[in-house]
Amino acid sequence: MILTLDVGNTSLLGGIFENGNLILQFRKPSLVRSSSDELGVFFRAVLRENGLVPDKIEAVSICSVVPDADHSIRNAFIKYFDITPFELQPGAKTGLQICYSNPLEVGADRIANAIAAINLYPNRNLIIADFGTATTFCVISETREYLGGIIIPGIQISLETLVRNTAKLHSVEIIDLHKTVGRTTVESIQSGLFLGQLGAAKEVIQRVTVEAFAGVQPIVIGTGGFSSLFADEGPFDAIHPDLALYGLYQALQLNQSKVKTGKTK
Repeated sequence: MILTLDVGNTSLLGGIFENGNLILQFRKPSLVRSSSDELGVFFRAVLRENGLVPDKIEAVSICSVVPDADHSIRNAFIKYFDITPFELQPGAKTGLQICYSNPLEVGADRIANAIAAINLYPNRNLIIADFGTATTFCVISETREYLGGIIIPGIQISLETLVRNTAKLHSVEIIDLHKTVGRTTVESIQSGLFLGQLGAAKEVIQRVTVEAFAGVQPIVIGTGGFSSLFADEGPFDAIHPDLALYGLYQALQLNQSKVKTGKTK
């Protein structure tokens, strides 16, 4: 079995693959930093509680955008699984040509998404919209060039900022109201959050299609924790909430020569 872990600013998203199939997903908040011991116990407990044997994990593949969490996570796998994890970092094989002015600036989570997308939809122009802590857009050509992207505040950040900077507005559940005009303050906030993200996504996709692909419609993929909100109304060809996990699994296969599967001893 292969364990994959997408370390984001809000949560850790984990997945277990067996024979190429994703058989388990789990999530843990990452806002409160944990020690390597706490993390190691957590990972082993999650596996056991889901009927899996922790010692059957052969390799671990990680992407992280939280540098101060990396040391604890790495040591958790070394100490509790006897495995040195593969970390998706600059220098790893990805199958992509990164066209950023400074390729080191591209987040590992975005690269993981892109790896999965080019394998799911080969030889196609792609836009990946990732609705997480931030809402990001990755633009990839049919020749596997990572052309660049767009980053805007995520829906949860937008809500927190609104609540923090106003006297009478309070936190609400983030949902799709299926209507535009709210008849209460709560509904008005919910409508604004949803339509603000949806409107931004549609505008970005329209502009990217013209600018990057000369008006030829790309495949548009939604992913991330909030992507399911937009499944019915979003301008997406497909929703893959766990895209990064598949990308991490595929990155591990691409970098087998650098990866030590099995135990370190």
